[in-house]
Amino acid sequence: MSDVSRPTPARARTAAVIPAAGRGVRLGPGAPKALRALGGTPMLIHAVRAMAASRAVSLVVVVAPPDGAAEVKSMLDAHALPERTDFLVVPGGATRQESVRLGLDALPPGHDIVLVHDAARPLVPVETVDAVIETVRDGAPAVVPALPLADTVKEVEPAATPGAAEPVVATPVRARLRAVQTPQGFDRATLARAHETVTGDVTDDAGMVEQLGLTVVTVPGHEEAFKVTRPLDLVLAEAVLARRRLNDVF
Repeated sequence: MSDVSRPTPARARTAAVIPAAGRGVRLGPGAPKALRALGGTPMLIHAVRAMAASRAVSLVVVVAPPDGAAEVKSMLDAHALPERTDFLVVPGGATRQESVRLGLDALPPGHDIVLVHDAARPLVPVETVDAVIETVRDGAPAVVPALPLADTVKEVEPAATPGAAEPVVATPVRARLRAVQTPQGFDRATLARAHETVTGDVTDDAGMVEQLGLTVVTVPGHEEAFKVTRPLDLVLAEAVLARRRLNDVF
């Protein structure tokens, strides 16, 4: 299948879909991960603000836990958000893939660029968001922000018992590896086709586009766009947020 693409019109509107229906069990017991507080504000609100910080984003769709859409809607209403951006909350599904599809289905016509962003990446800078959007506008069907790896990576044969020794199978060339972040950006028609076509388990939406035979490209990611998954990540996110607030004062 051809991966030749045409530039998306510069005036094409952009919508962001934020799947936030997961429980986030690795952060420990308590509220769903996206609703955990960061600097006194739910992580989800930080993620929504990060998308709305881009003037190119005119709509943010939050995909809430199936039984928590009303709570998420009240949360959005209770926090200051940019007036130039519209917000929509829809119930999610049983999997991340299903939740993204439900968010995509909720988009009104006229939004030809779609971002998919992890609610657990609350601190992504607006420069990264804008770079993804601009690259889709330039004609890429799928774009992901990515960072080079600092560590050597080993491919292993997974142990049958957790904690057991695992034999190394191979050592990939580190220079060819990237750690992928979000928001991932897509031509809307391409993303919709991927969700209609790809049915197997995937770890991200760009992987679905790859299965269509199309080329996914990367743009530079940012070290502050890390995913808050474990308690230590939350400590680091608090430190980044505190530094930002201090810089804002001065």
